[in-house]
Amino acid sequence: MNYSLNFHFLLNYRAVLWEGLLNTVQLSLAIMVSGFLLGTLLALLRLSPRPLVRAVGQIYVNLLRNLPALIVLFWFFYALPLYTGMQVSRFLTAWLAFSLYTAAYFCEILRGSLQKLPAGQWEAASMLGFSRRRAFAVLMLPQALRHSLPALVNEVIEIVKISAVAATIAFPELLSQARMISDSEYRPVETYTAVAGIIMVFILLLSALAWLIEARYAPAKSRSL
Repeated sequence: MNYSLNFHFLLNYRAVLWEGLLNTVQLSLAIMVSGFLLGTLLALLRLSPRPLVRAVGQIYVNLLRNLPALIVLFWFFYALPLYTGMQVSRFLTAWLAFSLYTAAYFCEILRGSLQKLPAGQWEAASMLGFSRRRAFAVLMLPQALRHSLPALVNEVIEIVKISAVAATIAFPELLSQARMISDSEYRPVETYTAVAGIIMVFILLLSALAWLIEARYAPAKSRSL
């Protein structure tokens, strides 16, 4: 079989690829923010002194972590409109499904870091007049973030990869655009190779940014009260 690689035709689709990249970045950032915030709340539930509250957090985490991201996405895309009569955009569907999914992983990362902090810090903060909520926001969470930076970086990279699953519901992210180009030009090798390169560069940039943040904050020792 005589097949020669030719990437030149992709120049005609640079606007399409650019749109896909922007959609991928937008979806990934939205998932990161909401997934992290919900994960932080879930971590608090998992660490609650009340057994019922802890049980709610544990059930949520165990359920979402044992489901494939694709199943969660399909459930929101097909089942939610069926039972509620609400049909939201593909972006909102992917954002909601993947935010709830990744929150379970953020929760476990933060919970593990929070449990490693000295228990006496909560007591010391209380003696200094800090409410439990303020002590968590001002003292505990910043320390937990520094301890868990490598794991958080890995989760951020996974979110970028997970966002590609949104192509299955025809959300025009980068992989979906690649499939459209491949079907039009019948050159999947060049198309998906180019897209893989774009995604790799994006992830490498994220990794470099994360490395700079980690180099700046991770070495700093958590201050005890």
